[in-house]
Amino acid sequence: MTGSSEHDLHAALTYATHDGVALQGDLYLPKGEGPFPALVAVHGGGWQQGARNSFQHWGPYLAARGYGLLTISYRLAKKGTKTFPHAVHDVVSAVQFLRASAAQYRIDPQRLGLFGASAGAHLASLAALGANAGKFLDGYPGNPQAKQSAKVKVLIGVYGVYDLIAMWETYRADSPRDNNIENFVGASPMDSRRLYFDATPISYATYDNNQTAVLLAAGTEDDLVDRRRHTDGFLRALKQAGFFARSCFVPGAGHYWLSDPIDEPGSYPAVLAPRLIRFLAEKL
Repeated sequence: MTGSSEHDLHAALTYATHDGVALQGDLYLPKGEGPFPALVAVHGGGWQQGARNSFQHWGPYLAARGYGLLTISYRLAKKGTKTFPHAVHDVVSAVQFLRASAAQYRIDPQRLGLFGASAGAHLASLAALGANAGKFLDGYPGNPQAKQSAKVKVLIGVYGVYDLIAMWETYRADSPRDNNIENFVGASPMDSRRLYFDATPISYATYDNNQTAVLLAAGTEDDLVDRRRHTDGFLRALKQAGFFARSCFVPGAGHYWLSDPIDEPGSYPAVLAPRLIRFLAEKL
């Protein structure tokens, strides 16, 4: 374990082993006795790349304000190797790991949430709302933590992908030879629209599933993930179904800014940070 004056860091924890792959995460914790609320952080990268250290600024920031953060690696897709629902199972297992290890790491098992960016916001949304609806829970029944609940109180999605067919259309237009969505799910919408329905977070915005509080953030100038089709569409569906749902739109921001330093002058994450803390104080 390493740490600074304001937080403790447990690096490279193995939170689950799936199909022979040891899945690791870095756990940032506040100083003190706790127990502390905590989030699982899921990085972006188009389901095919990215790394958990993209949350390296958020771990200390949240720990200094009384929140734990487990930043995780998960299985990545490539052409010919799909990772749906595998990557969602990974995220669900991370939540279950935190709950199972709560006493060891001074975490409150009743106050857990998910925090994702881009493709990670997509996976976090499926893990939060899909698992709550009963999906994605049976991937690895032999896991030591598999009997633990995967329920979370809050979901934070930043410039996320919430409509999979809409994102498939974007990739088809921008990169017709190599579609990230087809690589991730292993099929096109014309092969299976049911598959795309199951892999779309908006599908789980229903009255009987509205116990999770949601904060959605995005930049006003996102040139990769259309804010209107994704964040606005998801927000509307959540509100229609009676969710507590809030938004934070960052003026001038495009895509890929959540990993920037929070305390940098003019930082886009600095716009989100105080709103995120207020949301957590109220709902987690």
